[in-house]
Amino acid sequence: MSHISDKAILLTGATSGIGRALALRLSGEGARLAVCGRSPERMASLLDAITTAGGRPPLHATFDLASEQEILAFIERANAELGCLDILINNAGVNITKAPVSEIRTDHFDAMLAVNLRAPMIFMREAFRLMRARGGGHVVNILSSACLYSNETMGAYTAGKAGLDALTRIFRKECQPHRIRVTAVYPGGTNTAFRAQARPDYMAPESVAEAIVGLLNLPGDVVPHEFVFRPEVEVNYP
Repeated sequence: MSHISDKAILLTGATSGIGRALALRLSGEGARLAVCGRSPERMASLLDAITTAGGRPPLHATFDLASEQEILAFIERANAELGCLDILINNAGVNITKAPVSEIRTDHFDAMLAVNLRAPMIFMREAFRLMRARGGGHVVNILSSACLYSNETMGAYTAGKAGLDALTRIFRKECQPHRIRVTAVYPGGTNTAFRAQARPDYMAPESVAEAIVGLLNLPGDVVPHEFVFRPEVEVNYP
């Protein structure tokens, strides 16, 4: 039985990789989606794919997540047009460059934190306000297994995701009295365009999306706090 059908879900980073796979899967389940991304071309491609698959057409917008004003406007619009917000999925993330800490450019660091940490915080803050008012909800933050171990040259990316990880843990405690679930998802290596080279031995984004949808479909008395999953070939551990 699907618990997703007719749920109002806001999904960030919906135009590529895991986010695109999630948007297709959720629309196919009958969710009332609000999706955002950076690229108008990729958004158009996503909308075409949803229509072709017979999914429910989503409310959509393209903008830069570094803009708080744009984020607030999108949340307000989503809440107004969908009528509520049942689930927030913070999926958007960027990795502008790989560099050792000694060589990280400040502008790259700031740009990555703006999308990987600051933007999700704004979405969480505003979702809390809406969900508390209606008596509950579910926030899912897509983090990374990079939070759990150290990879050279991934300092800027890991700092943002690890910061969101810490924020998620605190937010979970703050949300619990208000019947708002908070789930942290730590996917390992996934074969998306996020990587410079294709990795067919890594998880397919569709498989990751399927796992996340499984979390959303858990029985009401099961509250998922943390979910770590990785491809079989990945062997680096903390």
